[in-house]
Amino acid sequence: MNSLTVSDVSIAFGGLKAVSGFSLNLREGALQGLIGPNGAGKTTVFNLLTGVYQAQQGSISLGSQRINGLKPNQIARAGMVRTFQNIRLFGDLSVIDNVRIACWSRTQTNTLAALLRTPAYLAEEAAIEERALELLTIFDLHNRAREQAKTLPYGAQRRLEIARALAMDPKVLLLDEPAAGMNPQEKLALRSLIRQVRDQFGLSVLLIEHDMGLVMDICEHITVLDHGEVIADGEPAAIQRHPKVIEAYLGTSGEEEA
Repeated sequence: MNSLTVSDVSIAFGGLKAVSGFSLNLREGALQGLIGPNGAGKTTVFNLLTGVYQAQQGSISLGSQRINGLKPNQIARAGMVRTFQNIRLFGDLSVIDNVRIACWSRTQTNTLAALLRTPAYLAEEAAIEERALELLTIFDLHNRAREQAKTLPYGAQRRLEIARALAMDPKVLLLDEPAAGMNPQEKLALRSLIRQVRDQFGLSVLLIEHDMGLVMDICEHITVLDHGEVIADGEPAAIQRHPKVIEAYLGTSGEEEA
């Protein structure tokens, strides 16, 4: 069964097709890559999947639920969350509060209960604290829980962003260049971490990444974009020798879309 099904999705900006006829099937529990040269449309696809942009044609379904037209917060609540190419933490807040904020999005008690500090509210707050510390422990950040997020080293900030995403209890996790800015040692640790996240949390992962070593090592299936269109789709070994993929990487240059 698919966790995510994308069928013939397109979007244009000012008459220029940014993504054209894009389709993708992400199986339950899969670890899949979305790659392509700079400017291929990868981040635009993530923006379409998460409701930042609305598809002008085609359909997007999360499990059996069609999510076309939903807002980003509604899609996150439905079970698909993302990280960003440029880290978007709340730098002045503590490490644990960055995770707690994501947990609060699923709270059941209301504002009045918070003001009155009812037993239900206090119990929920205790559960959120416990969940946040559990996630920070998994990502080896528990010892820095009370520090400001902006004081963390770059690699630790990347881990915190993933931990915050997981606090939403997603079914599908979208990772937008998680290895960007990492040193070789941090990238090695990231490979194991992504596998661990997929296995431990029982979710599906769709990964954008420019580090081909990382992609070929951890992804079981890869979709390749070029100029907004899928040019190849298959297992890593087949993708590596696909003539259109080789041509796209050797013959194009530019900057990744915003």
